[in-house]
Amino acid sequence: MNTARLPAWARLAAPVVVGLAGLLAWYAFVASGSAPRMLPDPFAVATELVERFPLVWEAAGITGTNALVGLLAGTVIAVLLAALAATWRPVDGMTAPLVAALAVVPIVALTPILNTMFGASSQFGRQAVAGIAAFVPVFVNTLRGLRQTRPVQRDLFRATAATGGQTFWRLTLPVALPYLLTGVRVAASLAVISALVAEYFGGPADGIGTAIATYAKSGRAALAWAFVGGGIAIGLIFFVVTALLERVVARRLGALRP
Repeated sequence: MNTARLPAWARLAAPVVVGLAGLLAWYAFVASGSAPRMLPDPFAVATELVERFPLVWEAAGITGTNALVGLLAGTVIAVLLAALAATWRPVDGMTAPLVAALAVVPIVALTPILNTMFGASSQFGRQAVAGIAAFVPVFVNTLRGLRQTRPVQRDLFRATAATGGQTFWRLTLPVALPYLLTGVRVAASLAVISALVAEYFGGPADGIGTAIATYAKSGRAALAWAFVGGGIAIGLIFFVVTALLERVVARRLGALRP
């Protein structure tokens, strides 16, 4: 079914109905007595979230900041390296195994090493993990986008005596930009997940991941789930912002095309 043909109220109501149905199923499962001890009912989680909102907000700010720093750093490095790889084939040959290795490196194995390397009071290890996770999808998508220009397009720019810089800004970059933004959208979720997971393996005693582990071990299940909700909120914010940015740029580029 094509959702684009649905009225606006239907497109908004559908996820709300699904969400309410999920909450009712959750509550019914807990009320039946079959749920595990660490799964409280959603009302208990909501109560803890409201009462402890300042704590959740503070922890979410720390995790979100680490994810944002990692996302920005990973994106900048990935774009620069992709530009070099697209320009010089030897660079492409050297970066290919590096990117392949980073794509399969287990975050849970890398995080304790980085946290120990940079000290227990530093957030840099967590930010580095988020940056590594964000680097791969941005690099792969940007490199693919930079190679999407056709020979006839490049010949046309050369025929009009365009400089290399003009060709890049007016042809290569506009063609590659949608690919870059798709990579950033994927990388945003990975950066949040990696920053959160990194908090389980040392470093400062703050952030969403640390709080979840602490309260789960102490038996305060509702509060631990409230922090899980904070982590979900961070991921949704990152996803929505990057998706909106991707849509705005796509519309701008579409408007510029003849």
